[in-house]
Amino acid sequence: MNAPEKFLSQEAAQPATGRSQIHESARAQVAGSATYVDDIPEARGTLHAAPILSNVARGRLLRVDTTQALKMPGVRGVVLAEDIPGDPILATFTHDEPVFARDTVEFIGQVVGVVVAETVMQARRAARKVKLEVEPLPAILDVREAIQARSFVLPPVTVRRGDPEQALAGAPHRLAGSLEVGGQEHFYLEGQVGYALPLEQDNWRIHSSSQHPGEVQHWVAHALGLDNHAVNVECRRMGGGFGGKETQAGHIAVWAALAARKFKRPVKLRLDRDDDFLVTGKRHPFAYDWEVGFDDDGRVAGLKLMLAANCGWSADLSGPVADRAVFHVDNAYYLGDVEIVSYRCKTNVQSHTAFRGFGGPQGMIVMEAILSDIARALGKDPLDVRKANLYGTSERNVTHYEMTIEDNILDPLIARLEQGSQYRERRAAIAAWNAQSPVIKRGLALTPVKFGISFTATFFNQAGALVHVYTDGSVQVNHGGTEMGQGLHTKICQIVADELGVPFAKVRISATDTSKVPNASATAASSGTDLNGRAAQFAARQVRQKLAEYVAEKQNCRPEQVIFAHGQVSGPDAVMTWEQAVDDAYHSRVQLWSDGFYKTPKIHYDKNTLTGRPFYYFSYGAACTEVAIDTLTGENRVLKVDILHDVGTSINPAIDIGQIEGGFIQGMGWLTTEQLVWNENGLLATHAPSTYKIPATGDVPAHFKVELWPEANREDNVGGSKAVGEPPFMLAISVWEALRDAAAAARGDGQVRMDAPATAENVLRALKA
Repeated sequence: MNAPEKFLSQEAAQPATGRSQIHESARAQVAGSATYVDDIPEARGTLHAAPILSNVARGRLLRVDTTQALKMPGVRGVVLAEDIPGDPILATFTHDEPVFARDTVEFIGQVVGVVVAETVMQARRAARKVKLEVEPLPAILDVREAIQARSFVLPPVTVRRGDPEQALAGAPHRLAGSLEVGGQEHFYLEGQVGYALPLEQDNWRIHSSSQHPGEVQHWVAHALGLDNHAVNVECRRMGGGFGGKETQAGHIAVWAALAARKFKRPVKLRLDRDDDFLVTGKRHPFAYDWEVGFDDDGRVAGLKLMLAANCGWSADLSGPVADRAVFHVDNAYYLGDVEIVSYRCKTNVQSHTAFRGFGGPQGMIVMEAILSDIARALGKDPLDVRKANLYGTSERNVTHYEMTIEDNILDPLIARLEQGSQYRERRAAIAAWNAQSPVIKRGLALTPVKFGISFTATFFNQAGALVHVYTDGSVQVNHGGTEMGQGLHTKICQIVADELGVPFAKVRISATDTSKVPNASATAASSGTDLNGRAAQFAARQVRQKLAEYVAEKQNCRPEQVIFAHGQVSGPDAVMTWEQAVDDAYHSRVQLWSDGFYKTPKIHYDKNTLTGRPFYYFSYGAACTEVAIDTLTGENRVLKVDILHDVGTSINPAIDIGQIEGGFIQGMGWLTTEQLVWNENGLLATHAPSTYKIPATGDVPAHFKVELWPEANREDNVGGSKAVGEPPFMLAISVWEALRDAAAAARGDGQVRMDAPATAENVLRALKA
């Protein structure tokens, strides 16, 4: 055995990336030892807070009577708007949301204040004893009513290209229609929670289940009247986020910090599931009106489209959500002459917020509905109409927001899935089934996805990281991204391990902490690995360069001749273990840590006109789904799913496939069983698992096949990879389109109007309309 071989182990000889490494927290999670915010040992003297909620959708807040609450056992007091030492308005972009309701209440569930007590249950019981005197005012609960009343959280936006009116007038065929698509509850397994600890000299430590610790830091400091450097926010992991903890985790942390300041004790605030439903925002429900002109092949000639987003009572992230919906109206299709009008409607319900896809699903679904309606009107297969409208050559490769598509792979991707899923054969078999089955009807749909990757707010596309190499050769990484189960930390450890040429087990991650990497962007927009992975790679690269320079000096060679691989450091004259090289470098006073910074190149756009290049690249995919419906009850089931999805060169195939599977099932829930219902008074009636149904294991089809497209990202992204968090969610539009296909077969007239989600009731309405 020669010198290099004796240092190799089977694990060290393998690269870390491109392999299905176990999630870095998997063993701890299975053992129940992974720490979430509510598991952190409580400091001595910790108190607990619970929210006081409005029970009126809109009204003047005349009085808050806390008399009975203050008499309850264990209660220490209440925190209301007058107890805020800093700005009583949250530090949101639009500055339109009070920390606590003051003169008015705007929805049922708005937080007026918090009750603070010795235990969680004491606080919750007392909060329900607080009496609010509210003078009711007329409430707006519907987006069409909001449009009529000109009730908007932000001004309407119009994007226009060409002359859609002339194109419509000259088109051989025309259709018009409307659509309603519901929202979705995040239903993260770990609810919203924050734990505020006052420290010496008016410094603060906040533990927050947040996708954006930097924003939590800013919000808490703003409310306390402090500079940002007085507040450190930490998040080791979340039990799910899905966008629901991007901004709205900040509310929880602010309320806990205000209580901790008033009572000079640590305070934890954890919402129970019912309150979480009532307080926090959801995926934006949308309403649409459209008119389309098309030729004999189904190719769109002109389109006029109205999108109305139900934003709830404040802006939150509704502006960028609605913008992304506008950007994704085209999905995978060229729109030459088009006008899109986007309304951002203010209603008296929860302030809707980020959710996986961030407006993309709401933009794509209406285009898929339009193309299917075109196909049925012409008596064509919907897949053929979709293929006729795909982006293509240089004359048909510019989006309606003036971005040239340079990486389109949908033609070959769809062709491969069409063949692999036996789409044509199954289409014929389903037609034969439906002809002889009077009650159970089947449907089939193959729909594509083209999803833009980057924050549309260009300045968010930046990230920082720290890499520390210790004298024993172990490596610690810290970065500004957050872990919510999606495997971000695992992928970053893999990237750093390969950059340093060490085994995956040598690298560990530490909790996201604003005192380590400042000003970090939210872990959102599917960009967590793209941004933070690249920053960590750059940090590791700088450490490696310093070590290479040291070894090169010792061996009288150039730094680029020093090789880091398989846990070894190799030069022309000698090979040593990684550990030996690190120890020698330390004793020669070589810096063994570094920072890394990355900003996404090429992107730019004008937020006033919504034109430019908002995305670095696109992720692509397609899904073929088969369903069955019971025409007597409206009940339905997904039978088969075949997915071909583009993740570039996968850093971790197991994690990526898991994200595809999970995203698809969550999207399926949005479009089938997850229905949000507000009653006539504005109360969210579906505010618990008993009335709101997310998919269960029994809803997963027996045939559920996922394959990865075998091509690297054509842009220079970390490891040749592509984002995977959000794009698979929209593959589930194939479920809804398959259900519409089955409903059309049952009707027999080639027409179907069905709102989403496709609950049994909505399916029956579609059959009988």
